[in-house]
Amino acid sequence: MDWHSKFAKSAARWTGNASCFGLAVLVVVAWLVSGPMFGFSDTWQLVINTGTTIITFLMVFLIQNTQNRDTEAMQIKLDELIRATRLAENTLLDLEELDQAELDRMRKRYEELAKLARDHSEARRRDPATRGHTRKPHAGPPVQPHDDPDGKTRPPD
Repeated sequence: MDWHSKFAKSAARWTGNASCFGLAVLVVVAWLVSGPMFGFSDTWQLVINTGTTIITFLMVFLIQNTQNRDTEAMQIKLDELIRATRLAENTLLDLEELDQAELDRMRKRYEELAKLARDHSEARRRDPATRGHTRKPHAGPPVQPHDDPDGKTRPPD
């Protein structure tokens, strides 16, 4: 990890800590108390506004860095779950790299699958003969039998 990432990670942990929040509260109290002492002068307001602007500016980049790192880690974990799930579509592994038109096509496809699943569920609720049946319809490619570790072919789960 480079120095910037280490610093950003440490700073994000520290600024997200309760003691940092307490320090921020103390700064606000000091600001409120110092106002009458300086007569709420223009210089006093300029110092306060400049300080808060600088801190806010830096925190935006710190938050963005932390969010990018967390999102990337979560994406890798989700990719691993997709990859490891036998019936999942591995084509979904890099969705974040697709352009908006391709994402819209994928979303439409999954919205249609969700509608089919809701329709299927509604039909099961109305039909007493299928009420105990809980398997969801598989929308992916046909499932092939697979081998047990002992070499015997068994039907899909």
